[in-house]
Amino acid sequence: MRFHPPTLLTRRQVVASLGAASVGLAVPSFGQAYPAHAIKLVVGYAAGGSVDVIGRIVADLMAAKLGSAVIVENQAGAAGAIGALRVARSPADGYTLLMGSSNELAATITVNPVQKYDPRKDFTPIALIATAPVLLVASAATQVKNLDQFLERVKKNPGKCSYGTSGVGSLQHFVGELIKQRAQVAFIHAPYRSGGALVSDVIGGAVDFAGLSPTIAAPFLQDGRMVALGVSSASRWPGLPQVPSLGEHPLLQGFDLSGWFGLVGPHNMPSGVVQHLRAQLQAGLQDPVVRRRLQENGALPAAGAEDMVRLIEQDVARYGTLVKFANIRE
Repeated sequence: MRFHPPTLLTRRQVVASLGAASVGLAVPSFGQAYPAHAIKLVVGYAAGGSVDVIGRIVADLMAAKLGSAVIVENQAGAAGAIGALRVARSPADGYTLLMGSSNELAATITVNPVQKYDPRKDFTPIALIATAPVLLVASAATQVKNLDQFLERVKKNPGKCSYGTSGVGSLQHFVGELIKQRAQVAFIHAPYRSGGALVSDVIGGAVDFAGLSPTIAAPFLQDGRMVALGVSSASRWPGLPQVPSLGEHPLLQGFDLSGWFGLVGPHNMPSGVVQHLRAQLQAGLQDPVVRRRLQENGALPAAGAEDMVRLIEQDVARYGTLVKFANIRE
């Protein structure tokens, strides 16, 4: 057998060979390599509130899908604006994100136009997580049983009936103002700093009507101390299918004003990171366990693929119109 010495490669062939090999060993793109360490998920509200609860569900989802620790950091103040501002000023590397809501990502700038960030410009919207309507309830003391009776009462008693909310510029407040605008009625806005105090006053009859979360109101609907009149979403709430949407009433036709929860990051995040996060969230939001946890906390799971840029712009415009109509000021 004749021995054949190994073929000698030219310099050009060696370089070409190394280049080809490097394709298979290439460093992954930012989106593929992400995350390399723990992610901070900022919540602009105190622990135990609705945004915090939804944020912790999302943190669990992200940790499972991304294979990395996701640490929830509560930074409460100014109706979510302090936490939002922190994220807006953070590096746009995907490691500091905001579990936000329609309040600090749409409503607050219309009530306080001098706030130090603009939700339309200073964030990278990643994914809509869930929506949550307001439930219009009546105190049992009013003996009002349905939307017809509610509208009849406030029409006959302009400026005399009270409507309780969680504060000036809150979603509940805007729902009340939209009812006034659509039905051409008048009632007194009664803002509360404490949800517990509002619930107590509705039960006790000190407040005639209120806007509440369906999950907060549920126990009091069951024992008859409150009456559910309608939900603010375009369609009925799955947890209360017997309760009409406000838009089903002829005077409120087309009514649709719900709160929402969404994940955002600082402006100008790398597209690879955004796409990776969005894809994992979309997959996670289909998990029956995740969906059940969201629904148990008064939130209707989203698909995660909705156009949040358009949603934020639309809501800023809608809230701005209501601020002018009601002359709302902080």
